Amino acid sequence: MNEWFDEILGNAMHPIAILGFVGQAVFFMRFLVQWLATEREKRSVIPIAFWYFSIGGALLLLIYGILDRDPVILLGQSTGLFIYMRNLYFIKRTANAEQIEVTDSSQAADSSGE
Repeated sequence: MNEWFDEILGNAMHPIAILGFVGQAVFFMRFLVQWLATEREKRSVIPIAFWYFSIGGALLLLIYGILDRDPVILLGQSTGLFIYMRNLYFIKRTANAEQIEVTDSSQAADSSGE
């Protein structure tokens, strides 16, 4: 048992493992941001920062998986990364469409008032 624990601690100091820990910390931030936003709103909320932390954490963990040659991490993080970026795309697209709609409504109101 002691040898196993010593090996784990030894591996934890490897630069690739440190990258993995940083990736996990960034990935954890998405949960913290979501929890704080939900508590503030008193309803379930997923702020846009959640998706940015998801992408940052997934990228770091994907790099870790590549360097460590870990197929489980590679598959999981590459799939997640695609989903997080796709969600961010939809958020941006919706925000742009709403901005265009507001602008069109303002222009219509201005032209009818003349």
